[in-house]
Amino acid sequence: MPSFQRICTAACLGGSCISLGFIIGRVSKKETNELPPRQSHAENVETVSACNPLSKAGPNLYSLFTLSAATPYRTSAESSVIPVQQPANAVQNMVKYGFPSTDNLRSYEDFMLSYDRRNRVPNWVLEHLTPEKVTVNEGIERSKMQFVEDESVHAFHRATNKDYKNSGYDRGHMAAAANHRQSHNAMAQTFTLSNIAPQVGQGFNRDAWNNLEKYVRALARKNKNVYVCTGPLFLPQYENGKLFVKYEVIGQNHVAVPTHFFKVVVVENTSGQLELQSYVMPNQALPLDTKVHHFLAPLDMIERAAGLNFFQNIPKGTFHKVNSPPPIKY
Repeated sequence: MPSFQRICTAACLGGSCISLGFIIGRVSKKETNELPPRQSHAENVETVSACNPLSKAGPNLYSLFTLSAATPYRTSAESSVIPVQQPANAVQNMVKYGFPSTDNLRSYEDFMLSYDRRNRVPNWVLEHLTPEKVTVNEGIERSKMQFVEDESVHAFHRATNKDYKNSGYDRGHMAAAANHRQSHNAMAQTFTLSNIAPQVGQGFNRDAWNNLEKYVRALARKNKNVYVCTGPLFLPQYENGKLFVKYEVIGQNHVAVPTHFFKVVVVENTSGQLELQSYVMPNQALPLDTKVHHFLAPLDMIERAAGLNFFQNIPKGTFHKVNSPPPIKY
């Protein structure tokens, strides 16, 4: 296992490193070598319908959220319907190595996600990238895309564009728009707010995080298949000798602002060998010359922090390389 100092440095810069150090510090060497076997959830997918919170909520909770007259109200039955727009083989290819979790799944033309209805951000977003998918299509213009609400999510649990307005945060893609250039619809769906989380703009979403996305696309152009799982983290920090998980919420719907983000990448090279890279980046402005590989972090640390299991159909020890990224220009 990497040293404590290396983990803190790789996972995040500055004061945020203590939260990741705490998590990994709780994992002894013995525990790491005796992790329980990975189990697949691919055959145990359950769609959880949205419930009506007004039936149990008291007046104080009810006063936190309001619905405008223009907001369509959906019954529980309507909210549980999730339109699957992908062909079956596309879904199978995307989840061939397993689901990170199986709660509140949403399926789009070229990516899948699990939605966190309480925090109004994704739990995770899963993509399958190929050289063809990331090839620039001159007919697809990002500037013509618009952020839209996910109407498959109950109105009580849905983020809106108004939540982000004047918040000081960017609407940060989990499945990057530029990863899905094969059709107008594929890119447009990445602008659905269930694929979005609040990100610091200058120095992060537009810089360091964008560089990581560019690097992943460079991997996709040079390899047979690339599988990417991306999502938010809410990590603890020390304050007055105690650990706290603190994060901001924005807008009338209280969209949670993650403290960090993860990106786990499995690369299938042209020889069929599998390589793993896993990253954690703090949601803060970072120096413009920061290299993305400074944020490599152990996979089991991310799994413990996120409450997820990534690519669990791949037995440990199968990977040809782990967190040994090749020098690719991006």
